[in-house]
Amino acid sequence: MPMVDIDWLTEHVKLPADLTYEQLAKDLVRVGLEEEMIHRSTILGPIVVGYVVSAEPEEQKNGKTINWCKVDVGDEYNDRDDDGNPQPRGIVCGAPNMAAGEKVVVTLPGAVLPGDFKIEPRKTYGHVSDGMCASERELGLSEEHNGILLLREYGFSKEQYDALKPGDDVMHLLHLDNPILEINITPDRGYAFSYRGVSREYHNSTGAEFTDPVLALNRELPKQPRTMSEDAQEGHPEVSVEIDDDNPIHDVVGCDRYYARTIHGYDASQSHTPHEIRRRLVRAGMRSLSLPVDVTNYVMMDLGQPLHAYDLDKISMPIVVRRAAEGETLVTLDGKERKLNSEDLLITDSPDGNRASRVLGLAGVMGGQYGEVTEETKNILIESAHFDPITVARSARRHKLPSEASRRFERGVDTMLQPAAAQLAVDMLVHYGQGESSSSVTDVNNAKAPKPIHFKAREVARLSGLSIDLNRISSILQDIGCRLGGGGNGEFLVAPPTWRPDLTEACDLVEEIARLVGYDQIPVKVPSAPVLGRSGLTSQQLRRRWIADTLAEYGLVETLSYPFVGDEDFKAFCVDPDQIEPVSVEIQNPLAGDRPYLRRELLMTLALTAQRNIRRGLHNVGVYELGSVFLWDPKAPAIPALPGGVRPDDDHLRALDAGLPQQPLHVSGILTGQAEHDGWLGENRPVDWTDAVEIVRRISDRIGAHLSLVQPQPENVEPSWHPGRAAHVVLPDGSIIGMVGELHPHVNEALDFPEHSAAFELNVTELLKAVDDRPVQARPISTFPPVRQDLAFTVAKTVTAEQLTNCIRQSAGDDLESIELFDVYTGDQVGDDEKSLAFSVTFRSAEKTLTSQDSERIRKNIVDSAKDLGAVLRA
Repeated sequence: MPMVDIDWLTEHVKLPADLTYEQLAKDLVRVGLEEEMIHRSTILGPIVVGYVVSAEPEEQKNGKTINWCKVDVGDEYNDRDDDGNPQPRGIVCGAPNMAAGEKVVVTLPGAVLPGDFKIEPRKTYGHVSDGMCASERELGLSEEHNGILLLREYGFSKEQYDALKPGDDVMHLLHLDNPILEINITPDRGYAFSYRGVSREYHNSTGAEFTDPVLALNRELPKQPRTMSEDAQEGHPEVSVEIDDDNPIHDVVGCDRYYARTIHGYDASQSHTPHEIRRRLVRAGMRSLSLPVDVTNYVMMDLGQPLHAYDLDKISMPIVVRRAAEGETLVTLDGKERKLNSEDLLITDSPDGNRASRVLGLAGVMGGQYGEVTEETKNILIESAHFDPITVARSARRHKLPSEASRRFERGVDTMLQPAAAQLAVDMLVHYGQGESSSSVTDVNNAKAPKPIHFKAREVARLSGLSIDLNRISSILQDIGCRLGGGGNGEFLVAPPTWRPDLTEACDLVEEIARLVGYDQIPVKVPSAPVLGRSGLTSQQLRRRWIADTLAEYGLVETLSYPFVGDEDFKAFCVDPDQIEPVSVEIQNPLAGDRPYLRRELLMTLALTAQRNIRRGLHNVGVYELGSVFLWDPKAPAIPALPGGVRPDDDHLRALDAGLPQQPLHVSGILTGQAEHDGWLGENRPVDWTDAVEIVRRISDRIGAHLSLVQPQPENVEPSWHPGRAAHVVLPDGSIIGMVGELHPHVNEALDFPEHSAAFELNVTELLKAVDDRPVQARPISTFPPVRQDLAFTVAKTVTAEQLTNCIRQSAGDDLESIELFDVYTGDQVGDDEKSLAFSVTFRSAEKTLTSQDSERIRKNIVDSAKDLGAVLRA
C-alpha cells in the first residue's frame, strides 16, 4: 500500500504547519483512504556526521583486512585527552570503501539501530571500537550493504556536502526520526497511488488549497514539436512507434496511447540523484539505483504514471507494441527467464530490419535486460504509455510479478497524463543529468474520452437519503474533476475526469457526492417491514437450523472447508480412484493441481480440518459441516453453449439444468480424542461409535425423522468405515441416507487420527424430504400418577434394541408414556449367542390412576408380544 510523507505531500497541497501524521490519517479516512499503519522509527541516537581523519589498514590472521580509523564526530562527542582536549574517536571498520577524508554516518554508544541492535564500545581485532560507521542497510534505509554510507555519494550538492560538519545530527538530516503514513487504497481508486491523487483527496477532505502539477507541466510541453526528418538531419535517431495488437482481450486493445520523449548528451559520470529525491524514494519503499531510474520512479510516485527509460542508441526503430507469440521468452530485469503467453503485451524493437523481432519488456509490468540504461548511456528514450488494466493484471499474476507499475496500470491510469509525466522526467534529467531535451515528440494516441453520464440531481436524495442543494452538488462534481453541462432543470450531462475510470454510471456520482459530504451525514432510517402473507423461515430452513443447533449443543464446532479433493484424499479414505473419478466433477482450472475434483461427500474435506487441528496440538476435536456435495452423472447430457447478450429461454434453462451435477446438501461430523474429560481425579472416556450414533439419534428426534440404524455385513461396509462398528442410517421407508460409526483404522492411520475416531454423514436434502412438517397434535397432560417398571429380556444377538423397543411400544398401548434402554449385557449369565436388554418403562393413564392389576396386564401384554422375537423376561 502507498506511503504518504508529509514533506512530499506539501509539494501539491497547502498543509498546516503543525500537521501530525495522526491528524493526516483522520483527514484522509474521512474521504475513504483508510489508515493502514503509521510507521515510526525504531532508531535512537546519537547518530552523527563523522569525518574520517585517518584509516590505517591492518591485515588480520584470518586474511581479512580491517581499517583502524580515527573519526572526528564533533566536540560534543569526541574523546578527550588527559588535558581535556577533544580527540577523534577510534573505530574499527571492515568496509572496503572506508578512506581518510570521507564524511560518514557514525552511530555512537547508546544508539539503537533496527532490530534492537545496540551500539556499545567493544574490543575487536586488538582495538576498542568506540562506535560504528553504518551502511544503508544498518540504518534501515535500503538493502545496500556493500560498504558504509558515504555522504559524498548520497546525493548532496557540493554546497550541502561542504556544509556538513562533524557532529551534525544525522537523524534529522536523513529523516530517520520521521514517521510515515501507510494508507489502504480500494481497487477502484488507482489515482490515489500517487501524491497528486492523495493531495487531491486531502483537498476534498479539508478544503486545503490544491495545485495540480499537471497543469503547469502541460504548459511546458513543446509548442511546435520538431519533425522526425529534422531530427534525422541533425543525426538524432528517429523515434517511431506502432501498435499492432492482434489478440485484444475483450476486444480492448492492450495499448491505446504511447508517448515518447528523448534526451541527448546525458552524462552518467556527472549525474547523481539529489539527496531530496533519494530520501523521498527511500521513504516510499524504493531503492535508489541511478538517476534515470530514480527519475522514472519519482514521477510514478508523484503523478501516478509509470515510465520506462531506454538507452536510445540500443533501440532499433520502429518500436512495436504487440502480443507475445507462443514459445517466446523474456529475461526480465530481475534476471529470471519468463515463458510468455499469447495474452502478454510486449514492447519490442526491430534490429537488422526485422520488425518487432526483439522483446524489450513486458508492457506495464517489468522491462527486460536489453535496452536498459547503464553508465555508458548517452541518449535516453522516455516511454510514457497507457496500457489496458486487464492485460496488465493478467500478465502480472500469470508471471507472479507484481510491480509498482502493474499495481497502478491494473487499477487504471489517467489517459491524459502521459505528456505531463514525460515532461517532468525530461525536466529532471536535463536539470540533474546535464542532458539536452529534444523537441521531437512521438504520440500515438488512440485513447477514448470517458462516456458522458446523464445525471439527475434528485438521484442523490433517492439513493443516499441526503438532501443537498443543487449548487453544492455541482460544486462537488466539478471539484473531483468532472465537466458539467446543463443543470437548469436539475439534470446534468457529466463528463468524468480521465483519472477516474470507475465513474461510469449515475450511481457512481451519487456515491462520490455521499463520500465527500460524509457518510456520517446520511440519515438513519429504519425501513418498515412489508406486510406479507407469510414471513420468516421455511420449514426446511428451520429444520436445517435445528440440525446445526443440535450439533452445536452436543459440543461440535461448525467449520467451512474448500470442496476440492484429489488422489491424496481418495487414498486416505481407501477409495479406488478409478471408480470415483469418472463420477466426480473435474475442474478445468483448479486452485490446487493435486485436488482437481469436487467432493462427493463432506467427510473427505472435513477430515482435513480435523487433521489440521490435531497436528496443531488440539486432540479432542469435534467438528461438523453443513454443505453441498457434487454428484456427477456420466450419462448426463452435455451442457449447451448459449449465445451471449440474450436471456436464455425456458428450453435452454432446462438443458442447462439437465447437464449440471446434482448438488444435495449434506451434514457431516468427526469426533476424536476424549469424549469425557473430568479432570485428573475423574474418569476419562475416549470417543467411540456410540458418540456418533447418539448425535444421529438427537438429530432424528429434533426434526421428527424416525431414523433407524441397520448394520450391514462386514464385507458390505464401505472401505472408509470400520467393518464391525458402522451402520447405515435408514429412513422409515427403507432408504439409506447416510453412514455412522467409527472410521476404518487405515483411515485413522493415514490422517493421524486417534484410534476409534467416530464420524457420520447424512444426506440432509433427502432427510428433509421425508420429514412430515405438519403440526403435531399435542396430547393433554395427565394429572394421574405414573407407574415405573424395569424390564430385562434375554434375546438372540441378532435382535436389535430397536426391534424390541418397537415391540414394547406397540403392546403397551396408549398407557405407555416413555421407554428407555439403560443396559446391554453379554457374559456368563446369558448364552454365548444371547444378550440381555434392560428397559425402563413408564405407564400413565389419562383417565384414571393405574392399579396393580392394570400395570400387571400391560406387563403381560409386553412379555407375550416379546416372545415373537424370541425374547424371554429375565427373573
